[in-house]
Amino acid sequence: MKRRLLSMDPNEASNLTVALVERNPNPTGIPLVNSYAVGKYDKSDLVSLAQEIQKADSFVQATTSSKLQMIAEQVRFLQQQAKQVLLEAKENVDLHHAACNFVKKPGNVYYLYERPSSQKYFSMLSPKDWESQGGPPHIYIGAYRLERDMSWTPETKFDERSDTLNVIDKIIGVKSNFSITYDSSAHNDSMDAS
Repeated sequence: MKRRLLSMDPNEASNLTVALVERNPNPTGIPLVNSYAVGKYDKSDLVSLAQEIQKADSFVQATTSSKLQMIAEQVRFLQQQAKQVLLEAKENVDLHHAACNFVKKPGNVYYLYERPSSQKYFSMLSPKDWESQGGPPHIYIGAYRLERDMSWTPETKFDERSDTLNVIDKIIGVKSNFSITYDSSAHNDSMDAS
C-alpha cells in the first residue's frame, strides 16, 4: 500500500477529491497584497495532499479495525463468562433442590450422596463418619460448602474460594466475625410505653 502511495501518478490526482480551504482575500479584515500568490498551487501539491489524505484514511481504518478486534475478543470473553455463570447457577439450583432433612447454614460443609433410586440428598455425615459401618450406605458424590451468598463450593475449590472471599472482605472492609445483636428489652420498653 505504501508503494502505491509513493508512486501515485499525477493523473490519478484528478480522480481523488481533495478539499481545499476557501480563500479569503481579507483575512482578519486586512486585504492581502497579492491574493493569487497566497492561494496558488500546482498539481504536485494536490498529489501530495491526496497522498496524505489516503495515508490518514488507511491509518484510521487500521486503528478502527484493531479496536473492533479488541471489542470482539471482549465479547467472546464475556460470552464465556456468561456460560460459566449459567453453568454455576444450574449447579447451585440442583444442589439446593437435593433432598435434605435439616436446615442448611452458610459456612458449613455438607456431603452429597445418591441413592439407588437416583435421589440425591445431603447429609452431615462424611464418608469417614461411615467407616465403622463399612462405608457410606449410598454412592458418595462429593462435599460442598454453603457460602454466604447461598452458592455452593465443591471441596476441590474450598481453598480457592476462601482466598477470594478473604480478598473481597479486605476490599470492602467487612470483618469475618460479623454479627447483629437485638436488644429485646429496648423493644419491650417501647411496647410498654404505647
